[in-house]
Amino acid sequence: MPDGDEPASPTVPSEARRQSQLNAKRAEIEDRVRTTRADLEGRVTEARAQFDQANERVEARVGRNLLMAVGIGVGLGAALLLSLFLFKGLFAVFGAAVIVFTTLELATALRHSDRRADRWPAAGAGLVIVAAAYFTDGPTRWAVMIAAITFVLVWRLIAQMADADGRAPLAVILDLAAAVFVQAYIAGLASFAVILVARDGGELWVFAFIALVVVVDVGAYASGLTFGKHPMAPRVSPNKTWEGFAGALVLSQVAGVLLAVFLLDQPWWVGMIFGAVIIVTATIGDLSESMIKRDIGVKDMSSWLPGHGGFLDRLDSILPSAPAAYLLFVIFT
Repeated sequence: MPDGDEPASPTVPSEARRQSQLNAKRAEIEDRVRTTRADLEGRVTEARAQFDQANERVEARVGRNLLMAVGIGVGLGAALLLSLFLFKGLFAVFGAAVIVFTTLELATALRHSDRRADRWPAAGAGLVIVAAAYFTDGPTRWAVMIAAITFVLVWRLIAQMADADGRAPLAVILDLAAAVFVQAYIAGLASFAVILVARDGGELWVFAFIALVVVVDVGAYASGLTFGKHPMAPRVSPNKTWEGFAGALVLSQVAGVLLAVFLLDQPWWVGMIFGAVIIVTATIGDLSESMIKRDIGVKDMSSWLPGHGGFLDRLDSILPSAPAAYLLFVIFT
């Protein structure tokens, strides 16, 4: 090495080279992000497609949109809980609103079978019956119910005379019978829940019997969907199976005992009786409403509750269970 020369220093990367390296790393990171995002989007799309296919299979078998049904059910359940435990009078208001909608629904559906049912008079009479159930007792309550039914009968006769269309006497008699049926089936049965909630501690029994109805419905639905092979009443309700009934029976017994012991302060055997009674009334109610729809010629009473059909499609098991729950309340308390 010549005297006075300094050793050669390492080459320092230029600014352009550093920038190029940074750009390359940034491009690599962005490429990885795009790849990861595309992979996640593909998985989400695949999962959504699988869920939609499963939901379509379930809907094809049971005739309802499961996701929509659960959402509507949760909303109605929340409204029920608030009305029961926040203020009893609120339950009467909530019940009256549901009865009005259900009465309008059934009166409208009856027209498919050539029955002339006056919707708004029927809804008004149902509202009066529910109000009397909460605010009156004894003979007054029954007198109001008889007066409300008489009102809808007189209204139908006057409307028929005003039409003067030569309708056959038998058809008129069937119209009158339909008017009585609407009041007895909806407002008459539902009023027992209102009577029960007005009693001391009655709100707990109302919650218990509705909870049992839900347990029966869910148990029959899940068991029938998983194991169902033997239809219970194929001409009335093809989707209801004995396997579903068996699953609902087991769950109703477990739920009945838990509700009796921890909520109603009753012995465990009362819970077993409670569960057994409710599964019978709930099943009868479900099959009865299916017979009514089959006789009328409709699949659902209405489309007011997406995923459920109509209000009566949700109340079919609750309505006949209400007087049974009231009777058990009277017996055991």
